[in-house]
Amino acid sequence: TTCKAASAVLVKTLKFVKNVPCFRELPVDDQHVLVRSSWAPLLVLGMAQDRVDFETCDTPEPSMLQRILTGGRGKQESPQGQSSAGVALADVQGIQMFLNVIGLQCPHYIQGLQSEAHQALNEYVKMIHRGDTTRFAKLFIALSMLRSINANVVAGLFFKPVIGTVNMEELLLEMFYGK
Repeated sequence: TTCKAASAVLVKTLKFVKNVPCFRELPVDDQHVLVRSSWAPLLVLGMAQDRVDFETCDTPEPSMLQRILTGGRGKQESPQGQSSAGVALADVQGIQMFLNVIGLQCPHYIQGLQSEAHQALNEYVKMIHRGDTTRFAKLFIALSMLRSINANVVAGLFFKPVIGTVNMEELLLEMFYGK
């Protein structure tokens, strides 16, 4: 049921994005980059808007002691290793990608649209919630947390049980452009 709801939200979200006039004005390559980099946070936001809920169950992982005793290493190390600050390289790259979406032809135009959207949201929140001076900041922080959502986790959680392992980028482009 949850997977079907997530699929419906994804279709609705892509339809909405596709019909935003300023998005349609972007070069097709920029549209592709933005859809590929933002589909998971938009899906989670849409699921929150539609109040889609789901339950999970824990599957036990071996403890650190069990891994040591059974020949596993004390630390899980990735082939890329860690930076000098002890932060996983993948996490650093994720932050870098968030700060600068690579491959856009019109980054200044997109940043301008983001700024306009932030300003419009701020004005709307001030108008609707006049007495709550911190509401916009709280909302902005919550929206910012969406960027940390891992698209592979979202795909595995909501789509793999229904359609199996699939290249989400290809599926998104098929859905988006009807290819």
